[in-house]
Amino acid sequence: MNELKNVMNGRVLLPGDEGFDEARKPWNLAVDQQVRAVVEAADADDVAATVGYARLHGLAVTAQPSGHGASGDTDGTILLRTGGLGGVAIENGVARVGAGVKWGEVLAAASPLGLTGLAGSSPVVSVTGYTLGGGLSWFSRKYGFAADTVRAFDAVDAEGRRIRVTAERDPELFWALRGGGGDFAVVTAMEFDLSPAPFLYGGRITWPIERAPEVLAAYREVTASAPDELTVWYDLLQIPGGPGFVMVDSTYLGRDPGALLRPFELIGGAIGDTRRLLPVAELGSICDEPTDPQPGTSRCELLTGLDDQVAGVLLGEPIDPMISVQIRHLGGALSRPADGGGAAGHLDEPYLVYAIGRPTEATAERLERLGKALVPFSSGRKPYTMLHGGEQAAAAFPRESLARLRDLKRSRDPHGVIRANFPVLG
Repeated sequence: MNELKNVMNGRVLLPGDEGFDEARKPWNLAVDQQVRAVVEAADADDVAATVGYARLHGLAVTAQPSGHGASGDTDGTILLRTGGLGGVAIENGVARVGAGVKWGEVLAAASPLGLTGLAGSSPVVSVTGYTLGGGLSWFSRKYGFAADTVRAFDAVDAEGRRIRVTAERDPELFWALRGGGGDFAVVTAMEFDLSPAPFLYGGRITWPIERAPEVLAAYREVTASAPDELTVWYDLLQIPGGPGFVMVDSTYLGRDPGALLRPFELIGGAIGDTRRLLPVAELGSICDEPTDPQPGTSRCELLTGLDDQVAGVLLGEPIDPMISVQIRHLGGALSRPADGGGAAGHLDEPYLVYAIGRPTEATAERLERLGKALVPFSSGRKPYTMLHGGEQAAAAFPRESLARLRDLKRSRDPHGVIRANFPVLG
């Protein structure tokens, strides 16, 4: 690795080096990444040098800004950290970000302009990794997948060449990078359209867990006729060793949702209500998720409906030892094919269930049992960004899209120099 070290502006860490074990850790501390080296890139030239070195020596590169989507499928690879590639610039409603930029940075810059990016629930997730996997946002019911807002990528291909990818220059690669994952090129910067958000109303209502059936009934009522501007999530939360809660998180792209959330307000016993007009920059405060790395294990299912039988599965037994079981309302723009859209495609399923817990054998068994119970009511497809270790990228795409992605991978990277967290040929 000395020849790579000699041309790098960033750091190259090898097993035994001080800081190596810390540098190879992903966001999910339960995932063990065994890698040949960790490269902390300082700029796009470092990325090109790393990929070129890997190609020359028959190695593979896994790029991770922070490792939120890590699967552990990294044995023998060079782990390329792109978190140092920063910078946010906004001009005429278009944002340009480096590969290491996190959503909180974009929202802070866009908020005073009455704009937003299509961010998810956490401000510390990298914009690039999230978008390469499609990007399911609070605002996707109104505006679709984050991937379909992208105008251009700056990237490094499997030959180690710096390239610019747009619909005009390379339509097939442009399609694949918008939701197909990070298997086709290492993105160093990205340009995407921001969306209007002059007003944002949002927050959380919390009840004791005993109110869960009533809240779920109201949730089904509200989401059955919700406009695309309104997104509502239902969450069962079990604090380890403590009480359980049921919560409803919501965002509304407007000044006041009026009566849209009234069914929740008619339920008695609420012990917290944080709903208010809030700046886009404070979007992450709604769910208030941890901002430091955590160990965990999870499972996601896309539901074909949310009828009494599904409610019975979700409420039929305590969620312990899981910590959270969340239902997200999809539909809206997500259910409609985007004009010129990317590999993320669209989702026919109206709801998503996401469950997470501590990485124990008991949690794994409970997640497996939940997944099996939901089989009759789920499509089998998974959002790419919610795949977990042991699952394959094939689960994230319709058959035709998967075949197209695999053909592109074989033609552009026949030696497998670039390896995504979930490879399309896996």
